[in-house]
Amino acid sequence: MFIVGLTGGIATGKSTVAAIFREYNIPVIDADQIARKVVEPGRRAWHKIRKEFGPEVFYESGQLDRTKLGDLIFNDVELRKKLNAITHPDIYREMCWEALKCLLRGYPFIVMDLPLLFETGHMLNYLHKIIVVTCEEDLQLQRLMERSGFTEAKAKLRIEAQMSLDKKAEMSNFVIENSGSDRDTREQVIKIINVLKCSKHHWKLRFIAGICCTMFLAGAYWIKTKSNKPLPLAVL
Repeated sequence: MFIVGLTGGIATGKSTVAAIFREYNIPVIDADQIARKVVEPGRRAWHKIRKEFGPEVFYESGQLDRTKLGDLIFNDVELRKKLNAITHPDIYREMCWEALKCLLRGYPFIVMDLPLLFETGHMLNYLHKIIVVTCEEDLQLQRLMERSGFTEAKAKLRIEAQMSLDKKAEMSNFVIENSGSDRDTREQVIKIINVLKCSKHHWKLRFIAGICCTMFLAGAYWIKTKSNKPLPLAVL
């Protein structure tokens, strides 16, 4: 099984693209969904965030106020590093576990939705292909304002804080331009799905895994056989 990274800019339409992959029975592991999961009340990251940032970034119900926390760390690099150090290990652990379950179910490839793939760089060495979703700047700004309720100035700051879409596109294998109609986006995604389904890379990985397992079992058998070999009789 190989892994395909899906990334892009904020409000470019990654969720729309991910939904199309799911329609074709291709698992999508969403980093944002897992990020919400690992900070649920009572979880390890939840306790660490409460200790580090205080009760002010939580609702009375105990749920994390992601908007308030986001505003707090947005202009503070050190606070952002502290939050990442708390959440990222749990997020990537959960994502690896989900990937392992997909491997055991026999999927030839999966998609990981990683909004900050290039910004963090953590998963780059594990991805076979990378897809970036882009759109026109004005449309991205409009979508973000409508989705989040941000003012134009605040929305621009959030967009500018990320790596530019042009640079992300240069570093990717596939680019989906999501400024047009839903049909146009769907056609682009389907073309990529067909290319990925034709890839034989997952067979290479399975072959390598098979060799490793065979060598491990052969070594274990040899050690067991050697340990069970009777000792020579002492000479009287």
